[in-house]
Amino acid sequence: PAIAARMFGALAKEGINIDMISTSGIRISCLISASRIEDAVKAIHKEFNLDKAGEEQ
Repeated sequence: PAIAARMFGALAKEGINIDMISTSGIRISCLISASRIEDAVKAIHKEFNLDKAGEEQ
């Protein structure tokens, strides 16, 4: 639950509306407007520090 909350919170902070959510024990998927895909990817990467992948942390 904490992972999903962080993901949805990151999208909410950017004002990205989620149209549909699907979850399983190992996967979280959501449907958003195509016009917001780039913003959503950036927000999620930033939230989980994936924007720094490959850098020493």
